[in-house]
Amino acid sequence: MRALVAIVALLAASSAEAQSRCITTPEAEAMTLVALPDIIQQTGIICTTRLPSSSLIRRTDSEFLDRYRDAADRAWPNARAAIVKLSDPMIDSLLQSEFARPLLTAALAPLLVGRINPADCGTIDRFVTQLAPLPPQNTAGVIVTTLRYFKAEKAKGKAIAVPDLPLCPEGQR
Repeated sequence: MRALVAIVALLAASSAEAQSRCITTPEAEAMTLVALPDIIQQTGIICTTRLPSSSLIRRTDSEFLDRYRDAADRAWPNARAAIVKLSDPMIDSLLQSEFARPLLTAALAPLLVGRINPADCGTIDRFVTQLAPLPPQNTAGVIVTTLRYFKAEKAKGKAIAVPDLPLCPEGQR
């Protein structure tokens, strides 16, 4: 999730007007779907010494990861539109390049997974294994719903480290 926030921060920092914009839940889910294959793959690298080679997050050529890559391909147009919405319409032409998405996700996924404590790899593996039967869209929904919940708890004054992804209030389009 932090990788997505970094994308948003890099692109939205261009103007005060852009910072007042928000993304809807479906847009946030599209951005999450686009980032997930690289996040899963990078997490597998971080957890190499802690997990068996049969672990879903360690297997780079698997039906599991292929489903996430396919979902990311389908989600890219909506994610790209959300990024443009948060930044400047002129950035859309830059994001049309076939190299834009791989560069964004490959550069930003390590920002998230670099903070993973290897001691947490077993928990991450169990979490991913439990979510694996779900369609990737559902996993993205779980992540965005969890983020929305944590943001609400933080707004109530709870000490929660949560990315500041500019989510629109529920029901706003």
